[in-house]
Amino acid sequence: MRTLLFFLLIIAIPLEESTANVNVDNQEITLEKVEIQQYGLQTIDRAFIDAQKLESLMDNLEDAIYRKPENAHFNQFGQIVAEKPGAKLDRKQFQHLFRNLYYSEKEGKLKVPETPVYPKVDTGLLKEISTNMLGSYVTFYKQSNAERSHNIGLAAEAINNTVIFPGETFSFNEVVGERTGDRGYKRAPVIVRGELSEDIGGGICQVSSTLYNAVDLKGVKIVERYAHSRRVPYVPPGRDATVSWWGPDFVFKNLYNEPLLIRAQSVNGSMVVTIYSSETVEYFNGNQD
Repeated sequence: MRTLLFFLLIIAIPLEESTANVNVDNQEITLEKVEIQQYGLQTIDRAFIDAQKLESLMDNLEDAIYRKPENAHFNQFGQIVAEKPGAKLDRKQFQHLFRNLYYSEKEGKLKVPETPVYPKVDTGLLKEISTNMLGSYVTFYKQSNAERSHNIGLAAEAINNTVIFPGETFSFNEVVGERTGDRGYKRAPVIVRGELSEDIGGGICQVSSTLYNAVDLKGVKIVERYAHSRRVPYVPPGRDATVSWWGPDFVFKNLYNEPLLIRAQSVNGSMVVTIYSSETVEYFNGNQD
């Protein structure tokens, strides 16, 4: 157990300057009594704690401690990888410990308390919602176009293992994220205002279009979908869903009583999307928006 250098810097540097560069690699954090004593009100009475400085400290600690939970998911071999809980600052317990040590006559240390953050999808749920196939769709692409094939693979990986809970909406742009070179996307043919061009991320509309056809189910409400300005070769006319980071999105809502699981992969020139749920999945028409 050790006190991190970050908190020593808080003493030497004004709090407003030190809060911007917090980076702790998931290590146990402790505060010494001398560090805690600096949070008294300097201008009025040190018997009182400066609430604003304490809140700033807790914000710092939150940034330093937070670990995002990881959902259970299927790996490339179809095996379930168990979930991993995350962690965040236990603010209520921290304030209790902080005040106790601040007003104590004794020296001591404060071990910053954490509380777990549990993932939404655990192994049990993933097993349950992967038993019943509701829909599936396959499209094909030329593997010889390496850049386009690469982009399709990245976007397929991004939507794979996504779980949409009842009443939740799925946004393709939100899940896949911005298509940039830094994120691995390459320049490939795209359709812009009816004309063929090249841009970063060309090819991902085949992924969104394949997904659109796979989720064409009675319990799925299409919230937002746009067609290309010219026909695309990988789906029938009127069955495409164009997407662009600064433009069209593909959005749908789960109206079923159970979560939906998206499984997606691109392999050997085939783009495949399959939608699963549990054996008890039902859709009650008219009960939900």
